[in-house]
Amino acid sequence: MNRFLIGIIFVLNVSFISGQNSIQNEKEDYEYFLDFFTSGNTQVHKNALRYIENNWSKHFEILAIESLYFLKSPSTSVKLQNILQKKTKKYYSYDFNKWYEFLWNKEASYQPSYYTFKATLHKVIDSRFGNYFLDREHQSTIRLDEVRWGGVIQDGIPPLRNPKMIAAEAASYLNDKDIIFGISVNGDTRAYPKRILAWHEMFTDQVGNIPVAGVYCTLCGTVILYKTEKDGIKYQLGTSGFLYRSNKLMYDQKTQSLWNTLWGKPVIGPLVGKRIELEYLSVVTTTWGEWKKLHPETTVLSKKTGHRRDYGEGIAYKDYFSTDELMFSVPKRDNRLLNKQEILAIRLPQETDENLAISSKFLKKNELYQSAINSKNFTVFTDSSGAHRVYFTENVQFISYDKGSKAIDANGNTWDLLENELRNITTNTVLNRLPTHNAFWFGYKAAFPEVKLIK
Repeated sequence: MNRFLIGIIFVLNVSFISGQNSIQNEKEDYEYFLDFFTSGNTQVHKNALRYIENNWSKHFEILAIESLYFLKSPSTSVKLQNILQKKTKKYYSYDFNKWYEFLWNKEASYQPSYYTFKATLHKVIDSRFGNYFLDREHQSTIRLDEVRWGGVIQDGIPPLRNPKMIAAEAASYLNDKDIIFGISVNGDTRAYPKRILAWHEMFTDQVGNIPVAGVYCTLCGTVILYKTEKDGIKYQLGTSGFLYRSNKLMYDQKTQSLWNTLWGKPVIGPLVGKRIELEYLSVVTTTWGEWKKLHPETTVLSKKTGHRRDYGEGIAYKDYFSTDELMFSVPKRDNRLLNKQEILAIRLPQETDENLAISSKFLKKNELYQSAINSKNFTVFTDSSGAHRVYFTENVQFISYDKGSKAIDANGNTWDLLENELRNITTNTVLNRLPTHNAFWFGYKAAFPEVKLIK
């Protein structure tokens, strides 16, 4: 996300500081760190540095790291960095990924006041940021020090709200080999080109008369389609501007709660503890040519989005996608696969904690792959474009697949692969689809540390 990094002169006005005390010995620890931003007086900075060094505690570590990230005074920055390095005996200079990894691989040490500090520090970038953290120390299920600013304001990467869709034959801007994300809901079949969605990272719409949000975390390579209505409440989701383990955090407009994209759950804010978990639907990552061949009736996202972007194939995040390096770190990496190697995620969150990640490279070599989750048999069909579709196949054993739309079972029956079901063309028997999506290995493993890898 740092290609969107906004250049800001980080000078906080004193009016932004909640609970600022005029009597110095009544100040809380975090306020000494905020002094670097509320005052341009070098003596105030010296007093703050002296207090920090003489009263150092482990909970100062995250305060120092986040202060260093925004400090614009070179002399103060160097002095604060020297204190941090001396106290921690870690010498990472301005390599913030290493500093965060150092913090995340030990027990959290921040205090409840860190919520106030984080709100105060970030709301100068966007006043709405303060709402994410202030007075929410009892409304969180994740470590706050693992929440990092991604470099944009709220909806700074603008979601597409009810975007214009066009007929397949009108999409002259697309080539057959272009990557698209395909969905089909109640017979409403649509394609969202990666070249467009990578610039917006989210769309919200009614698809098949169902309110949905398609969320694309470019950093972790995941597109998930969520039903945004739960228990009669429709959640209006957007892009918060923050990340958790290199995975974008969403927010809902009404409560400004932060939501984990891969979990579909609120993780900070008043919605925490309400047993809210959005249902997700299948997304197929395939080529435009293959999708159009299977679904000539499909509609596709128009280039007329209302935004000025270079929607050429491979333009957005070109440098990020071209290497295995991460932009934002995660607590631990698992080298059984490359960071950005693609996996197929299979889970049933309403039924079991069991969680499978199957290497896409493995599935391309095994176009018919059968296994089980929560004692339910499933079969993964991988077509000629590398797209995966998964169905609950009960006791049916499939022996051949044309890497397109037909499969044959052990009894010689032919089945049609449809987007939401497998259908026996002789008996009209139907087997249901198992919702899945693709992801980069590093991001999925960071979100689900106990996931079982099949490769």
